[in-house]
Amino acid sequence: MDILTKMRRFAEQDVSEEEITKNWRDYRWQLRHAVRDLKTFEGLTGIELSREEKTSYQKVLEKFPLSITPYYFSLINFDDYRNDPIFIQAFPSPRELNITRYDLKDPLLEEKDSPVPLITHRYPDRVLFLVSNMCAMYCRHCTRKRRVGDRDSIPDRDEIRRGLEYIRATPAVRDVLLSGGDPFLLDDDYLDWILTELGEIPHVEVVRIGTRTPAVLPYRITDNLVAMLKRHHPLWINTHFNHPRELTTSAREALRKLADAGIPLGNQSVLLAGVNDCPRIMKKLVHKLVQNRVRPYYLYQCDLSEGLSHFRTPVGKGIEIIESLIGHTSGFAVPTYVIDAPGGGGKIPVMPNYLISWSTNKVILRNYEGVITSYKEPDSYEPTFCDRNCDECDLQLHLEEGDEFKAIGIAKLLSDWDRTITLIPENTERVERRDRDDGEFTKPKF
Repeated sequence: MDILTKMRRFAEQDVSEEEITKNWRDYRWQLRHAVRDLKTFEGLTGIELSREEKTSYQKVLEKFPLSITPYYFSLINFDDYRNDPIFIQAFPSPRELNITRYDLKDPLLEEKDSPVPLITHRYPDRVLFLVSNMCAMYCRHCTRKRRVGDRDSIPDRDEIRRGLEYIRATPAVRDVLLSGGDPFLLDDDYLDWILTELGEIPHVEVVRIGTRTPAVLPYRITDNLVAMLKRHHPLWINTHFNHPRELTTSAREALRKLADAGIPLGNQSVLLAGVNDCPRIMKKLVHKLVQNRVRPYYLYQCDLSEGLSHFRTPVGKGIEIIESLIGHTSGFAVPTYVIDAPGGGGKIPVMPNYLISWSTNKVILRNYEGVITSYKEPDSYEPTFCDRNCDECDLQLHLEEGDEFKAIGIAKLLSDWDRTITLIPENTERVERRDRDDGEFTKPKF
């Protein structure tokens, strides 16, 4: 009996196969039947843990809880589960209790940069808005283990309003990232309300949502959710796939729905020892992502959060992976490798060095093959004189949108940006007849 059949029978007994299949794709059913303890794990898999293993695992769960959706659980290869990348990301390891002297509860100092609850304001023009403490699954590599799992909760409207008030009062904020937890663990109506409130703030130009649900609970991407999200453009979504095996048929369908709704998709992977610390694995992952209209965005070096030391690789491993991608595959398939600086310094790109040397008029470069070449800089470069008086700049500092509505007459018909197809002189009998017959007709203005 395969693990999927075991999972279905364990979760729902004495029901028809049709009802089981229907329930399996219900994300609420998935959340209700998450694997949360060792007894359930043993019952589903037939694996009998030794007394010593149970004791060590239980100690981990007392500090870092367990929760795996039935869907994600069904992806584990139990013939070799201890080496399976799905299992490693989802199931506790005794090594999580190995807290080194470099590990920190809040390594990125998000709470230090929190002017009001739920808001982290680190970068000048954008904020992190933590709208949920709930996740579909507790990833073992989570950087916010201090928040997620231990205190499952959804902030109430008053708490959310405080965050919204801060954003309204801070005109520099043009970009809001909704995270948590997972914003898609909110009900559709609640998330719709948050997005509507943000959309009414004039200086907020774009909203982003970070979610792991396409990877661990793809059934959450319902038609109703997508229809709601589609009303809130410009909206961007960042997913979190770490291994090619996570891009199942159901995951691809979830991504298709989001992409077809016109939502740009990105992916943020974490470099994890024993999961994806291999150039071939990462190349396959980025190729599968772009096939599904997801742009690889970041590859994160694993953070210095408590209990993650066994996941961390040397930075050199990340450089090796990026080296294996640049020049060897499409440029838009190459993520930016970053270290989120401990102490709240923000994301720092760490990339291979392609600039070998330079002088006053020449730079020496190398390509992905090892070819070394030179680029001649201009002998005389006269920068535009700038007096730093931006308000009265008469140079190239014209940042407003170009005016697309100046063309008239024939030029208007020739333009590509105007949908006018006919010019009609005023005061003709035909125009007057239209005015009489159709009260909504508006005469063209030239």
